[in-house]
Amino acid sequence: MSTLKMLGAGLAGLLFALSAEAVTLIKADEAKLPAGAGVLATRGITRGPAIKVLTPDLANLSSPFDLKVAFEARGGAKIDPAATKVIYLKAKPVDLLPRVKTGLSESGLDLPGAETPPGEHQIQIIVQDTEGRSSQVVLMLNVLK
Repeated sequence: MSTLKMLGAGLAGLLFALSAEAVTLIKADEAKLPAGAGVLATRGITRGPAIKVLTPDLANLSSPFDLKVAFEARGGAKIDPAATKVIYLKAKPVDLLPRVKTGLSESGLDLPGAETPPGEHQIQIIVQDTEGRSSQVVLMLNVLK
């Protein structure tokens, strides 16, 4: 095989691999569902895991975007990925876990190329450690047209 053909085949494989990583986080029909009541904010000292949004800037996004969230256990515990929940907050909540499982690990959530329709979206992430302590965060995504 010529060098040019090998280079073309390699580039095609790379493009396929990159497109395979993209995840439809929220579908257009789900975005049209009635809004949910939201989640009440809780305050207080907790020893539950820390949840830190690394990327993106949650306001004025354009789709697709890279979604990176770090989980950090405390007090010698470990994150229990099997107990993690990712929910699109609508009148009838949508379980997003099956869509994000490929990017979920003990250290966090890493979704390159997450796709959503334009609009405001609330996504709740609940993380639990091996000692049963949990924490949650609600991401308020504002995706531009």
